[in-house]
Amino acid sequence: MQQFWSQYWWTLIVLFIFFSSFYTINQGFIGVITMFGRYQRIARPGLRMKLPLIESVLKKVSIQNRSVELEFQAVTQDQANVYFKSMLLYSVQNADEETIKKVAFKFIADRDLMQALIRTIEGNIRSFVATKKQAEVLGLRKEIVEYVKEQVDHSLENWGYHLQDLQINDITFDKVILDSMSKVVASNNLKAAAENEGQALLITKTKAAEAEGNAIKISAEAEKEAARLRGQGVALFRMEVAQGMTEAAEQMKQANLDTNVILFSMWTEAIKNFAEFGKGNVIFLDGSAQGMENTMKQIQAMMMKPIGQGSK
Repeated sequence: MQQFWSQYWWTLIVLFIFFSSFYTINQGFIGVITMFGRYQRIARPGLRMKLPLIESVLKKVSIQNRSVELEFQAVTQDQANVYFKSMLLYSVQNADEETIKKVAFKFIADRDLMQALIRTIEGNIRSFVATKKQAEVLGLRKEIVEYVKEQVDHSLENWGYHLQDLQINDITFDKVILDSMSKVVASNNLKAAAENEGQALLITKTKAAEAEGNAIKISAEAEKEAARLRGQGVALFRMEVAQGMTEAAEQMKQANLDTNVILFSMWTEAIKNFAEFGKGNVIFLDGSAQGMENTMKQIQAMMMKPIGQGSK
């Protein structure tokens, strides 16, 4: 019976030693194997074997991306407090054996790595912001990120890590500074609105003046054309009157009649026209026989004068 129990315990010990030599590494991790505290090798994901009781899995290094949020304060060149909220994305540089050894042995624990990484990022951002003025910081997100990545990548490479991305999500100032910035923006907006309104008014006035000038120009051109047409009409009327009177005088001469009848007819037509289109105007005429005779003589004198001058 004692021999049975002895064999039973030895069997359990052998099975325990046998199964303890197997271990697994999850996907996204790489195992670091040590023997008596000394580095031996790395283990890839999957089912692996090790020397039981001699070798041990020191740690499993994650090669996945990791992120951390940062909140800190910096001071600008003109002594303004700037508050940053950012997100840091980093990962193991690669899965090579030398890189994994750096990651496994550079820091005692991940907490120490995070503390060193965060303080390095904050220090670089503070040193960059200290060379800039308050008004410049808001427009320098991209420059800050590029500066930090350039300064930090060398240190992270020595630790076995790589900075994937740094996103600055929020940049704020003290309330007093924010209020003053709001007032500056409001005053600039009012100034821009006044300038735009002035430009609009100037354009309106200019267009109105141009339209009025064009209207005056068009009206003058129309008046000029109308005056020309009226002149042509009067000239044509006079030509027609002269031609008509000439033809009437020739016909009366051929009929052995006195041409003064034409003048008398014109005078009567003129009186009729005065009466018809006078529209209430008062015209005084001498209706006596002597008055008509005087008028006829005056007309004859006017008609004969050009003839006499032309005969000379």
